[in-house]
Amino acid sequence: MAERNQTLVTEFVLTGLTERPELQVPLFLLFFIVYLITMVGNLGLIALIWKDPHLHTTPMYLFLSSLAFADACTSSSVTPKMLVNFLSTDGKISLIECFAQFYFFCSSATTECFLLLVMAYDRYVAICNPLLYPVVMSNKLCAQFIVVTHFIGILNSTIHVGLLTRLTFCRSNVIHYFYCEIVQLFTISCTDPTLNMLVVFICSIFIQAFTFVNIVVSYTRVLFAILRKKSEKGRSKAFSTCSAHLLSVSLFYGNLFLIYIRPGSGPAEDKEKLYSLFYTIIIPLLNPFIYSLRNKEVLGALRRLIKK
Repeated sequence: MAERNQTLVTEFVLTGLTERPELQVPLFLLFFIVYLITMVGNLGLIALIWKDPHLHTTPMYLFLSSLAFADACTSSSVTPKMLVNFLSTDGKISLIECFAQFYFFCSSATTECFLLLVMAYDRYVAICNPLLYPVVMSNKLCAQFIVVTHFIGILNSTIHVGLLTRLTFCRSNVIHYFYCEIVQLFTISCTDPTLNMLVVFICSIFIQAFTFVNIVVSYTRVLFAILRKKSEKGRSKAFSTCSAHLLSVSLFYGNLFLIYIRPGSGPAEDKEKLYSLFYTIIIPLLNPFIYSLRNKEVLGALRRLIKK
């Protein structure tokens, strides 16, 4: 009866990265520039891949454009609201906006996990079975891979947001974070979030551990295939082909495991915010440059576009 008489929360307050007023404007300018570069980098990479016919012959670039789209969505789900809150005095976000923000963030992040797995499989086929590569990685199969990755992303976020609707918030409405992170919502819930936490843990294990293990297996096979190559030039080319993807995987999963797999996800601390900041904003900024600067074909396409 007492719980019924409590006022239910319909909006939250995001404390953001810092509560120091003198840092709000400098941080706004910094992350506004970062967001602009992120969007130009990722959307520019997508446009370059689709415009240059030389990049249409390899499935890797189809996956790369999908990864750039997922990165743009990840950044856009978090950064605009964070920029608004830097200049806001209250940092408020409605319940519906909060759930929507997490929905799009979770969907794009999950999609990115499986895209990285598909890209690792693509490199495995290209290096270990080069003669069968055009047959195995057909355009139809690549399109199916991309559709499935987005479907899993949407399904995962729908499950979590669906379970969030069973929670009530009647005590504190302060989220000590810069976006609506799901574990932080559990800490201020008046309803027992055990079921939600169990589902998050199971999905995290399945998605993150499953994709990571399979990526490791794919690259272990790739490594043995490269070492078997007699030509030094062939080994160098193979390593160069995989290096950008390996760097992207290392950055992505390193932060992901620190945030969601490590024990004791309690109230947010500065270190935890830093991990999340790197994952949600910095990695989407770096990815298009990692793949572009390490890829001769992308650089060649950019030069051809500039000459026109």
